[in-house]
Amino acid sequence: MKILGVDSSGLTASVSVYEDGKIIAVNSVNNNKTHSQTLLPMIDYVMKQAEFEPEELDAIATACGPGSFTGLRIGAATVKGLSLALDIPVIPVSTLEGLAYNAVGMDGIVCPVMDARRGQVYTAAYRFKGDSYEEIISKRAVPVGELADELDALRGDKRIIFLGDGVNVHEEFIREHFGENAYIVLPHHRLQDASSVAVLGAMLFKDGKYVSGDAFEPEYLRLSQAERERLEKEKP
Repeated sequence: MKILGVDSSGLTASVSVYEDGKIIAVNSVNNNKTHSQTLLPMIDYVMKQAEFEPEELDAIATACGPGSFTGLRIGAATVKGLSLALDIPVIPVSTLEGLAYNAVGMDGIVCPVMDARRGQVYTAAYRFKGDSYEEIISKRAVPVGELADELDALRGDKRIIFLGDGVNVHEEFIREHFGENAYIVLPHHRLQDASSVAVLGAMLFKDGKYVSGDAFEPEYLRLSQAERERLEKEKP
């Protein structure tokens, strides 16, 4: 099985190629260029490094959100186009689950936090057992203080493993609130990684959890700023 992994849900653009339990090639970029500039060249690069032809791919696994509205839309347009052109399915992978999978094997509650702005984070929490996981706080956008209260009610004496770009924004609060019970993942595993997306995608594919390119839609979790402003204007 050959799977292309794509994650454009945050500042990092990441692309990988997976085959039968192995990551064959991966490329991640975290700079000021938009994903519309970087994503297709990165896909071309990893395919050439893996020495795969596009027609050999069985599916595309992509981070479906939450995350940057612009990044998700660029990724969705790219993935849908490739899926339709190659006649292969899309495997939607939650961005938060992909991030959490960067910490597979670590002991504790894994809590990905993505900056959602307006004082909020996109977040969830997971407990791992081997390479499988259980969602113990559901995916949503919440103020970071509310997340802290939920984690306090769950954690007991367990450490909380934090990762995601929201860590960079809220690190001071996390360290002050959780103290020694907080473990912040090191930078090389902290942000989105298409390798994790591809590995999770392979697991989901075996369970039949994939869709056509036509049917694929990102998961935003909340309205965009433009939609919120429109609704405000429509209020009596």
